[in-house]
Amino acid sequence: MLIALLPGDGIGPEVIAETRRVLEALSLDSLHFEEALVGGAAYKATGHPLPPETLDLARRADAILFGAVGDPDCDALERHLRPEQAILGLRKELGLFANLRPAKLFPELADASALRPEVASQIDMVIVRELNGDVYFGEKGMRTTADGKREGYDIMSYDEDEVRRIARVGFETAMARGKKLCSVDKANVLETSQLWRDVVIETAQEYPDVALSHMYVDNAAMQLVRNPGQFDVIVTGNLFGDILSDQASMCAGSIGMLPSASLDSAQKGLYEPIHGSAPDIAGQGKANPLATILSAAMMLRYSLNHATAADRIERAVAMALANGARSPDLGGTLSTREMGDAVLAALT
Repeated sequence: MLIALLPGDGIGPEVIAETRRVLEALSLDSLHFEEALVGGAAYKATGHPLPPETLDLARRADAILFGAVGDPDCDALERHLRPEQAILGLRKELGLFANLRPAKLFPELADASALRPEVASQIDMVIVRELNGDVYFGEKGMRTTADGKREGYDIMSYDEDEVRRIARVGFETAMARGKKLCSVDKANVLETSQLWRDVVIETAQEYPDVALSHMYVDNAAMQLVRNPGQFDVIVTGNLFGDILSDQASMCAGSIGMLPSASLDSAQKGLYEPIHGSAPDIAGQGKANPLATILSAAMMLRYSLNHATAADRIERAVAMALANGARSPDLGGTLSTREMGDAVLAALT
């Protein structure tokens, strides 16, 4: 099985390096690795954030392990050449439409959450985010109004097929968990959200065992900090899902702890931590690699049919935390390498 390693920018290479060490320690002979440039690093070397050879590797691979993209040196580039276009391009070219972001508080990290421990301890959910539509992929641009003012615009849109396929992922995820699904939208003011809600309700007829509820996104943001235990699976659009999943990460202790999977219809996926490239700490050994390591566990479970190995990684992360391993974002002093060492020690 071929794993494409795309470290990217900033702390991406650091967290990918530790994750590769963990994967290699599993001694799974079926796993093979091939690395390629992506993001700002690729632009500086080739003139494009997603070079043809990188896209070819991603297509050939059985799964993709992604670090992070984002480089301040590239902020002034035309939008289609900026590092972030690499991840958007991979999602589009590979048909990665379903993003799964689990958020669960490790008991040892209750004091790292921004919430009171008794509230934070309730967090155990999966946010299912649609990835190929919404304002990120809609028509966008800059124009001049009739009175000479600059105006930017981004069009939010979904068709019913796009909503139905992500709704089914949400229902299937709920079926495998607590059979509770909350669909988050803004149907009181957005026609796109009204279509979303209508199609989710229609799809619910296929899943009579799942209890479906609906919530406006502003209320959902409030409820995530007020009463997170009410959520089991959330399904929502691209924009709302981006925001809510980052909020959930801080409720669970740190953005450095949450993994994610971006899947196509055949379960091939791109796996990445939800944090960014963090250029302010790049190269300093301060990055927390646990979100990337946990993303690798998701990769083994969802795309590579190695559920037992995935369980081993997740147990090792829990044991490392239980033994006191803490990177700076968790209030500790361990370096990126030392956090990797802690997981390897628990794994072996």
